[in-house]
Amino acid sequence: MFAKPMTKFALIAVLAVSVAACSRNRVATPTPDAPSSNGVFYENSDTNPGTTIWEALRKETDDGSRVAVNRYLWNASLEVLDFLPVQSVDPFSGVIVTGYGTPPGGGRAYRATIYVKDPALDARSLNVSIMTRGGPVAEGTQRAVEDAILTRARQLRVADKRL
Repeated sequence: MFAKPMTKFALIAVLAVSVAACSRNRVATPTPDAPSSNGVFYENSDTNPGTTIWEALRKETDDGSRVAVNRYLWNASLEVLDFLPVQSVDPFSGVIVTGYGTPPGGGRAYRATIYVKDPALDARSLNVSIMTRGGPVAEGTQRAVEDAILTRARQLRVADKRL
């Protein structure tokens, strides 16, 4: 019985603090170069951009954490390895992680992690790691999959008529 009113109070307090944090005029401590009569002043949102949570979320900054991903390599990777179940995909960082799957006509299960790290359509832009349940595959198998992805990416580019 006591837990419900306390839970409601905690929820209301958290909501009130959240709404207060979104305010444009935040109270700040005075600095020596900006004294005020009562020791408190309000920051001006024009001189201090990003003072609210909404302004911080609206900011578009390029801090170098985003990677340009070649769309032909991306699509070719998904097409060539379409027999593997996709577990996670992040087109902004260029990472595709798959689960275990068996290729058509094959008996061994594979999984792959694909990293498209550059906008160029070349082999340096593509990193493929293929594993079996017993460990990594032979280097020749991994290279064959990379070559298949690169070949399909070039086919997609030619089909798109962007030479």
